[in-house]
Amino acid sequence: MGEFWPVPDVLAFLAGRWRVRRSVRDRASGHDGRFTGTTEFRPLDGGGLLHVESGTFVWRGVARPAERTLRFLPGSAPGTADVRFADGRFFHGLDLSTGRHVAGHPCAADLYRGEFTALDAGRRRTVWRVGGPAKDLVLTTDYDRED
Repeated sequence: MGEFWPVPDVLAFLAGRWRVRRSVRDRASGHDGRFTGTTEFRPLDGGGLLHVESGTFVWRGVARPAERTLRFLPGSAPGTADVRFADGRFFHGLDLSTGRHVAGHPCAADLYRGEFTALDAGRRRTVWRVGGPAKDLVLTTDYDRED
């Protein structure tokens, strides 16, 4: 993937509903999993977007419902966002003005390194590489706009 699609306003770009397909590879155990579902970015009072993801996660042949909620708030620079967990803790920044952004997030002794790419107006991808004493994972998520 060498072509990125510049996004002048990440919140405007994300707003709406997306189909989600995620692969999860545990490099330590060799196990693979997958998530399929939807992500919706809804307006928040006071600005920003509420990110609500729900679907089914299949791990080692067992399917379970899965969901998560994040808040995408206006960032310090125009067109950027601060991504926060549902409880308000900072997760990472997001700036897709070049079509690509790399972010890191420490979680206990593990480090999450995310690469975010906009492919066009209706497609984007996120790849998280998680490494440390507890985890050795690669999570690749493809998003396709529904609306």
